[in-house]
Amino acid sequence: MIKKLLSSTTLSINSTDLTALILRLSFGLLMLTHGFPKMLKLINGNLEFADPLGIGIVASLTLTVFSEVVCSILIILGLWTRFALIPLIITMLVAVFIVHANDDLGTKEMGLLYLFAYLSLFFLGSGKYSLDRLLDRTK
Repeated sequence: MIKKLLSSTTLSINSTDLTALILRLSFGLLMLTHGFPKMLKLINGNLEFADPLGIGIVASLTLTVFSEVVCSILIILGLWTRFALIPLIITMLVAVFIVHANDDLGTKEMGLLYLFAYLSLFFLGSGKYSLDRLLDRTK
């Protein structure tokens, strides 16, 4: 048992799938806590939001809500996971390197954590415990 824990190569397929599930659920649910308030702002017509790319406040807010709400739900479900991660990765890149470009590392830290988690999930995939896998089996 100790030997398995200390080994850098002993990893079962199940633990990789479990890791993908934990990452999907945790970062998907946590991102929803950022997305829902923005969605409510959009629904209520409160359009106070940054426009870091110069595409307009409504477009910036709408794209961010799509990313943080819709794509997060897809990631939680493990449905079209890699496609859903692309808008989230872009959102975090904009947040970290444009919106908070001049801020200290402490301010950028949360965005960087999300960015690295989403990049890890992109390369790892959704895993066995996902709708992606269920749909793939029906082919």
